[in-house]
Amino acid sequence: MMAVGECTTLIAWEAWRFRRGDGAAISRRQRARLQTLVRHARTASPYYRRLYRDIPSGQVPLASLPVVSKRDLMAHFDDWVTDPDITIESLRRDFLSDHSLLGARYLGRYHVATTSGTSGEPAILIHDDASWAVFQFVGRRGESRFIARRELLSGVLRRGLRAAALFVADGHIGASAALAAARRRSAFLASRARVFSVLRPVPDLVREINEFEPTIVEGYPSALALLAGEQRAGRLAIEPLLAITAGEQLTPALRADIESTFGCPIQNRYASAEFPGLSMECRYGSLHVNTDWYLFEPVDENYQPVAAGAVSHTVLVTNLANRVQPLIRYDLGDRVKPTGTPCACGNRLPAITVEGRAADLLSFEAPDGTAITVLPLALVTVIEETPGVHRCQAIRTGPRALTVRLEISPGTDPGQVWRAVDERLHAFFAAQQTAPIAVEHAVEPPAVDPRSGKFRQVWSAH
Repeated sequence: MMAVGECTTLIAWEAWRFRRGDGAAISRRQRARLQTLVRHARTASPYYRRLYRDIPSGQVPLASLPVVSKRDLMAHFDDWVTDPDITIESLRRDFLSDHSLLGARYLGRYHVATTSGTSGEPAILIHDDASWAVFQFVGRRGESRFIARRELLSGVLRRGLRAAALFVADGHIGASAALAAARRRSAFLASRARVFSVLRPVPDLVREINEFEPTIVEGYPSALALLAGEQRAGRLAIEPLLAITAGEQLTPALRADIESTFGCPIQNRYASAEFPGLSMECRYGSLHVNTDWYLFEPVDENYQPVAAGAVSHTVLVTNLANRVQPLIRYDLGDRVKPTGTPCACGNRLPAITVEGRAADLLSFEAPDGTAITVLPLALVTVIEETPGVHRCQAIRTGPRALTVRLEISPGTDPGQVWRAVDERLHAFFAAQQTAPIAVEHAVEPPAVDPRSGKFRQVWSAH
C-alpha cells in the first residue's frame, strides 16, 4: 500500500500534468482506479459486500454495478464505511455535536463534512487523505487562470488577501468545514479567511463584511446576489477582486448581476460535500468534470445514459479516490446537460451545464411594510436542524406567511417537533427583523415537484 505522503504527492503531480495525457490515457486511469475501488469496497465494506454478492469477480463494467442513494447509505452507515473505528453514533456524539471541532480531523486522520440537506436529507461524509488531496489539487487546478491575472495579483499585493465566505456556518456543513480545515492548517489563512453565516440578519452581515473589507468574496449565488443588491443600495461598500460561487445554480442573469455590480470576474464551482473536487470552470464558462478521478454519468429516470445535449433526470457519480467511505454510482440528484462537443478552451475533460440547484431569494415584510430579503438556505437550515426533523419543505405563501411540510423521524413526538420548529422559526424571523410570520403546518409530507420530478426544498409560491 502507498504511504499517505506518496499518495498525496502522486495526486498533486497528476493534477499538474494532466493536460499531457490524451483521452485514452484518462480512460485507462479510470478503468484501473474503478477496479481497485470495487475490489476494496467488496473486501472492506460489509454494505458493498452484500450489494455486490451476485456480481462476478474480476473486471467489472461500471454499468453492471447497482445505483446507491444517500438515504440507503445513511441507513447502513456503519456497514458502509471501511474503517471499523468509525460509527455514526460516535461521529454524532463526539465530533459533529462539538462545533469547536469544525475543520479538525476525526480520529486524527479523517476530514468530515455534512451536506446542507437541500436535496431532502443531510448526509455525513468522510474523506481520507487521498480523497482530500483530489479536492485540494484536482478540484482547484482550474484556479490557475485567475491566479495568473495581473489585476488579481497586483490587487492582492497592494491590499492584502482577505477572503469572506458566505455559507451556513452553524455546524460541519461542507464549505464551512473545508475552510475551517484550511484555517487550522495555515496561520496565514486563519487571520485572512473568515466565514460569515448567512443565518445572520442582513444588516449585521453587511456591517461585518464592510468592516472586514474582503478582496475575495465566496458564497452561494443567492448570497452574493443579496450582497450585490446591498452594494447597489449603498449600504455595502466593498471592492472584491474575485467572486467565487458554489452550492447553487449560477444562472446567466445572476452572473451578470454580480459581475456588473462588483466589477470583478466570477469563478463558478460545481461540486458537493460527497465530491468536493468534481469540476472546474474554463475561461469560456464551461464546467469540465474531473473524470480522471470522478466517474460522471448523466442518466434518465431508468438510469440509462442520456444523449449529448439532453438534460438528465439525475447524475450518477463515483469517487475513485475515497477508500474509507466508497461512493460508487451514487445518485447525486442534479440535472445536468452534457455538451458532447469539444470545448474551445482545449480541455479534453467532458463539459456540462448544470440545470439544478437554483434558489430564489425570499422576501418577507417588515413591520413598516418594507421588504426584507431572506436566503433560502438560511431558512431551511433553521428547520432541518430541529431535532426530530428528517426532511422538510418551506413554501413562502405570502409576505407574512410560510407553509412548512415535515417528515418526522420515527420515535419522536410530532407535537414536540412542530413546537420546536415554530420556536426556531419565530426566533429566526425576529432576528431578521420581519413582521410576525404566520407558520402553517402542512398536513401533506414533503413531496417532489410534479412538473420537474425534482425535490425542491424551499420556494416562493407567489
